[in-house]
Amino acid sequence: MSFKKILPLLLLFSLSFYAQENFNDKKEQIKSLKVAFLTTELNLSSQESEKFWPLYNAYDNKQFEIRHQKMKTYKHKFSDDALSKMSEKDAALLLSQMEATDEELFLLRKKFSKSLRAILPATKIIKLKKAEDDFNRKLLQQYGDRSKRR
Repeated sequence: MSFKKILPLLLLFSLSFYAQENFNDKKEQIKSLKVAFLTTELNLSSQESEKFWPLYNAYDNKQFEIRHQKMKTYKHKFSDDALSKMSEKDAALLLSQMEATDEELFLLRKKFSKSLRAILPATKIIKLKKAEDDFNRKLLQQYGDRSKRR
């Protein structure tokens, strides 16, 4: 195989590697910001923090995995073209799959919340939910502000 034939493959590979690396960098940046935000908002004691973070990180990673994995399979089905060609049967199947994903995420959150009750008072668990919502809102707002500047 000549170099001219290999070059496009190398270029494609390096671009996909760069995109993945950039995605992982952004994910880690967001995770660091989230940890700092939640730490401030929850005001955890050192004992609470020691038990909370491993549990939270496992939950957060599993939640991301479910959303990323499932949404990846749904994403191509949401294009305008795919939706206009979708049969009622296919739409019902997709809807069932989406509901199953929602149920999986709900059960994960419920299990996580139950586990938290052993280490945090109910008030801090509620503060956690509010802090996560606030963080996500601020993140989306910041993303929106950046896209307006471009």
